Amino acid sequence: MPSPALLSVDLSALARNFRTLETVAGAPVYPVVKADAYGLGAAACATRLMAEGARSFFVARAAEGVALRAALGPEGSGGPAIHVLDGCAGETAQDLKAADLRPVLNNPDQLRTWTAAGGGACGLQIDTGMNRLGFRPEDAPEPFDGLGLVMSHLACANTPDQPMNRRQRDAFAAAAARYPGVTRSLANSGGCFLGRDFAFDAVRPGICLYGGGPEGRPDARIAPVATLSAEVLQVREVPAGESIGYARGFVADRPVRAAVIAIGYADGVTRAFGPRGAVWVAGETRPLLGQVSMDVCTTDVTGLEVAVGDRVELFGANRLLDEAAAAAGTVSYELLTGIRPRVERLHTEDCDRN
Repeated sequence: MPSPALLSVDLSALARNFRTLETVAGAPVYPVVKADAYGLGAAACATRLMAEGARSFFVARAAEGVALRAALGPEGSGGPAIHVLDGCAGETAQDLKAADLRPVLNNPDQLRTWTAAGGGACGLQIDTGMNRLGFRPEDAPEPFDGLGLVMSHLACANTPDQPMNRRQRDAFAAAAARYPGVTRSLANSGGCFLGRDFAFDAVRPGICLYGGGPEGRPDARIAPVATLSAEVLQVREVPAGESIGYARGFVADRPVRAAVIAIGYADGVTRAFGPRGAVWVAGETRPLLGQVSMDVCTTDVTGLEVAVGDRVELFGANRLLDEAAAAAGTVSYELLTGIRPRVERLHTEDCDRN
């Protein structure tokens, strides 16, 4: 039976965002498809992006890389390069080699492990100030066989005037100069918009491919890709003075017509949506009423023509991803990756978002 909740993924919009980022950055785009392409389906998204010319991808975990390699085919036979941001440790080096994956080496132990396993194509991450993964610049190794990529990661790219962006850029340029002829990559989604001198040889966008703005808010240059919608299960009249949902989260101060929607926190619509959350229904933005339950939430449809089976958009072309995330007190990354498995995924070209 189909789920009443649906996550529609417009692959044409994904392709448009890929081309936009390539143009803005002025450099090849190496898409980040970790976390199942931010919840949108890595195999389908990467396949579409390959049709646009993408030939290198990034995942976080080795298991993600194995699944993506199975979907896209072996490197050298039409398949892309797949980089694993976790790097390698212990026996995983041999597993990565067997799966035709490229670790991004983050510390001396990983480099020794990879070398002991026979080495091969890999990347190297330099920590230029985020203090997450990577070699400190002063500890970066000498050039070695198999190194095809040197990268770092911007901590504040979604804040263009943050001085740390320039400090990281300059530190990366100095460190990367130690590896002549190796592909250099610094810019994430926000970094693509900081200027051509941040792009180096390739950029690694994630959220902007999937419809999030580069500064954590809507951007007209970025097309909506994902639409989360759900069916109306029931429409009811709530008299003034009565309440809706658990803990009397909403008390009607007037007669209210309420629509109960088939989606809740078990689907990824967290309880934090309740106080400021809104949906798009029957051509209008309407607030959520009361607390989000495990399987349902409720919205005000007073004065609207709404019936059982109608679809309500929680985010998409009419209720933009970043706006919905802000209302829930979170960011678009978390909103997308939090959509649960029981929500049906539909991949299509120029899908109807209404």
